[in-house]
Amino acid sequence: MTSSRPAQSSGGSRTSSPGLAVAAVARRLGVAPATLRTWDRRYGLGPSGRTAGSHRRYTPDDVARLLVMRRLTLEGVAPVDAARAAVEAGEAELEVATRTAPALPTVQVEGDPDSAGAEFAETFLGTVEAPTAPGDEQTDTVDEAGEAVPAGPTSGGEQTEEPRGRARLRALPGGATGGDAPAAAGPRAASAPAPTSGRVSALVDAALAYSRTACDNLLVLGPEGDPATWWTDLVEPAWLRLSERTVLAGPGEMPEVVLATAALRALRHYTEEFERAMVEAGGPPANHPSRMRKIVLVFAAPDEVVPLSAHALAAALAAQGSMARIVTGPASTHRSVELVTMVRPTAVVLATTQTKPDLDVVHAVNESYPELPIFVGLRADAAATDLPFGPTVQRVRSFTGLLHEVLAVIKAR
Repeated sequence: MTSSRPAQSSGGSRTSSPGLAVAAVARRLGVAPATLRTWDRRYGLGPSGRTAGSHRRYTPDDVARLLVMRRLTLEGVAPVDAARAAVEAGEAELEVATRTAPALPTVQVEGDPDSAGAEFAETFLGTVEAPTAPGDEQTDTVDEAGEAVPAGPTSGGEQTEEPRGRARLRALPGGATGGDAPAAAGPRAASAPAPTSGRVSALVDAALAYSRTACDNLLVLGPEGDPATWWTDLVEPAWLRLSERTVLAGPGEMPEVVLATAALRALRHYTEEFERAMVEAGGPPANHPSRMRKIVLVFAAPDEVVPLSAHALAAALAAQGSMARIVTGPASTHRSVELVTMVRPTAVVLATTQTKPDLDVVHAVNESYPELPIFVGLRADAAATDLPFGPTVQRVRSFTGLLHEVLAVIKAR
């Protein structure tokens, strides 16, 4: 594809700068330098600036077009079509791409980086990168176009919380600082949140980069937050998108674990803060009989390693003042019926992201307790045919619908 890129405008906010090398831009976009070179060769999306020594550098306009390209490819657009749209993007679209681009949290680097390069990176890339340490290697994923996409650096030496060769995080305003729990959300007027699709892309990129701190900051769920919206708009899309990636990872590296751990940490922190606020306001504690009488048991699919949707549903129920417990670990049909007998829940829920989960637990509980309301979250129609027939077993297609149906049963009891 031959580039017919419009001439760069001298106006606008993308001011003149020395530009960035391919490695810095690649780290920001979450792609390998080889991918950027391929985009340059195939589609004409290469660096247009030059230094005094005739080294090619990416200008703000170049980066803005790459942001358009990256966003479209993450949304499933074919690379050739995404490149055409990026090349033909007008001034207004590039301004929007620059302003709304998902970015990892701004970091501070030890020492005094080049002022012009640092200003350019902080303005247009959202982060200031530290030089890559010798011996660091890139771990790649394979994207839809068959091009390598780095999943994060590996190092032969020991790693601190963030991979070696990246800028050390001193403090992140309004977010986590590297502790076990994400910091509470700051005033929302301080900075407008990125669009949902941008946050999803940023979360996937952070997980592929094995950045726990970035995931923590993107997943912050303050006491005033809504776990249901948090799950449906951010975490579930990122989780499903990440599950479609083929990753060439090193020992001890799993992007899914990075995302799942950060999500569970955010939910635990949210629930603890919510329960604390409820008790301080004079409400009953979590173990009070008045709340335990209407408990909901949430099961995950037997072979689901990380039941994130089950934990999200339990947190969403807690946000409505209801008590829920997630059944974790091995749970045979016999053991599941024993748990129902012991807990005597108001309702039983099977929450899963799988398209065709094992429904043996649903059958066993329904046979033993035919009057107990059972809700099963199933999006695929094909899997619904395996559900037991009965007035108390209900299939629900969406997470939000599942939440509302359970709450309706709780209020009726």
